[in-house]
Amino acid sequence: MEKKKIFVTHVFLEKYLGRLKDKYEVVVWQKKDISRKDLIEGVKGVTGIISLLTERIDAEVMDSAGPSLKVISNYAVGYDNIDIQEATKRGVCVTNTPGVLTESVAEEVIALTMALLRRVVEGDRFIRSGKYKGWEPDLLLGTGLKNKEIGIVGLGRIGRWTARMAKAMGMKVIYFNRHRDEEFEEEYDVSYHTLEQLLEQSDVVSLSVPLTSETKHLIDKKELKLMKKSAILINTARGEIVNQEVLIEALKEGWIAGAGLDVFEDESNIPQELRSLSNTVLTPHIASATVESRLAMARIVIDNMNDVLEGRCPSCLINSEVWKQ
Repeated sequence: MEKKKIFVTHVFLEKYLGRLKDKYEVVVWQKKDISRKDLIEGVKGVTGIISLLTERIDAEVMDSAGPSLKVISNYAVGYDNIDIQEATKRGVCVTNTPGVLTESVAEEVIALTMALLRRVVEGDRFIRSGKYKGWEPDLLLGTGLKNKEIGIVGLGRIGRWTARMAKAMGMKVIYFNRHRDEEFEEEYDVSYHTLEQLLEQSDVVSLSVPLTSETKHLIDKKELKLMKKSAILINTARGEIVNQEVLIEALKEGWIAGAGLDVFEDESNIPQELRSLSNTVLTPHIASATVESRLAMARIVIDNMNDVLEGRCPSCLINSEVWKQ
């Protein structure tokens, strides 16, 4: 009997695929990047696709895979790279890897916040450029975290863990979310605000919402103008949640004090204008990049694939209506 075929879009995952290779024909793209043409060619006749958030899995890709396609196992929490409606229409399960990178992303939020407020990157550049000659009382004065107010936009897993960490460091926490969580408010002494109130009041604004049609450019000119001139913006969610062109203007003209960005609107082409700004800390989409998180994500991806192909409902199924069909 011919083995079911699985296509894996990135060589990084190969070391985790032992359990799948025992039962299925697993084809791994042997480079870091896969072109659109190679992706469409690679998925022909497959039963499963293991994808990264950098690959657009849409109707064209699913057409190439054909009727044998049963599951798309996405190596990410977010799944805006997959046309969920199209997959559901075809009866294809789509899964993700929630929960296991909560702590690492929240840690990145705090790291970016501290790097900006304490001017860590500026200090590093200062020394490397040979400018440091000795201690001075007013050299690169920063701002402490204690009693500063952090506004968390989105109270999902990551937003909640960020709130816990911020409280532990002496910060005051407010949040905006589609739905209030009064139990969380009481337990952690945090308070709900409208988005406008949060932006006006916060010293640090952290974005923890998924990218949807509603959240694209959630932070635009109006929102950035509402923020304090002394405030900083942290984005570890998705680049398109912020209007990047307007953000550059805001940073150059001093509408806000700074930004810590781990994600960008076009991650293959980050504008020089943004990269040249001294009031930013920029990291290359590494908020979840811990050994522990990457390993846990890989395990879930494999479990999701195995479950679907062996007739079990995966625990991380996004389009649950497919399983009910």
